[in-house]
Amino acid sequence: GGGGGAAGAAEPAEAKAGRGKRGPTKVLILMSDTGGGHRASAEAIKGGFRELYGSGYDVSVVDLWSNHTPWPYNLMPNWYSFLVSNGWMWASLYKGSSNQGTPQMLKAIGTQVARRVHQAFVELKPDVVVSVHPLMQHVPLRVMHLKGLEGKIPFATVVTDYATAHPTWFHKRVNFCCVPTDNVASEARQVGLREDQIRQHGLPIRVAFADARKMQPRALRRKLGMDLKLPAVLIVGGGEGMGPLMATVEALEARLAGGEGGKPLGQVVVICGRNRKLVGDLQARKWGMPVHPLGFVTNMVEWMRACDCIVTKAGPGTIAESLICGLPLILNNYIPGQEFDNIGQVTDNNVGIFETDPARIADKVAFWFGPGKSEREDMSRRALKLGKPQATFEIVKDLAALESKATPAWSA
Repeated sequence: GGGGGAAGAAEPAEAKAGRGKRGPTKVLILMSDTGGGHRASAEAIKGGFRELYGSGYDVSVVDLWSNHTPWPYNLMPNWYSFLVSNGWMWASLYKGSSNQGTPQMLKAIGTQVARRVHQAFVELKPDVVVSVHPLMQHVPLRVMHLKGLEGKIPFATVVTDYATAHPTWFHKRVNFCCVPTDNVASEARQVGLREDQIRQHGLPIRVAFADARKMQPRALRRKLGMDLKLPAVLIVGGGEGMGPLMATVEALEARLAGGEGGKPLGQVVVICGRNRKLVGDLQARKWGMPVHPLGFVTNMVEWMRACDCIVTKAGPGTIAESLICGLPLILNNYIPGQEFDNIGQVTDNNVGIFETDPARIADKVAFWFGPGKSEREDMSRRALKLGKPQATFEIVKDLAALESKATPAWSA
């Protein structure tokens, strides 16, 4: 990762003083593997702590539902995968649970699972608790209340949805809630969070992105084996390589391959995630333009900075990373419920479009790579303005400062 953004962040004075000889401060990040985003956010925050404070903080990322609740609650990640693959089911559940009854239900679940969840707290002995999941406010806070830990261990929420947030993200008894956008901040106010409880920094994304803008696209292209001159479109399929990626590359070939004198108008980078078959299929074909098929990558920031626009689904993390890198977005899919409003956030700010049809996606890319170059460059400038490269570090500094509010909850 790149740590230039971390410079000058000293450890909070109270933190040093309060810790004495006790060893590192223990931070517990609560998440659940319902979709890739929550774990990625948790790991980003963990990376931010490591970058800013080294070994001063011991950060654990825990899937509370899977590992520390009894049946049937421990099956929640499995339910999620099933529901999302049947989009209408998920959409109706998401909408149906956006009411006042849901927090009450979660409170009741908190009472049922209290013993097991408290056991996790006793084992991990956190000094600070952070939630990066919408179902991780009401249950742990209920357990902390029942077990006399409330007020002793500071609790913060970091919202990882982007344009709008489900009501279960918000709880009035948190020390503070980090929100990514103006709209989510106003939703927090509507449910009764005080102004001093709301912190707006942006989404927590991988710390390497803090330095993204220092990276030179041309040097990256050389390093990554790309054509140095041709404009590049990045197609991202998510962790599992979702969406009609092959159809999109074929449509792009029809528009970008061999312009005058057989010279292509652009090149294509395809990140297929864990879909190895797709990588093989793309490699096996002879394309009329440079195509770079990749599986799961750990240097996403380099590929993003080396490209000129991106085709992706409307996931919050990828949108935030694209804005930091100044990439105009073509959103081609979304998860009903939490991702739908992300499309409006992108189109209203005029940093991208929504288009699901591969042929029309290819038309737009060809336009941006040819006569519409100035439209693409304008979008890129707006994206850079909206991007928040320091968000992860700002969030981590706020979380680190919470340590001074902790009172010893655990005997040594």
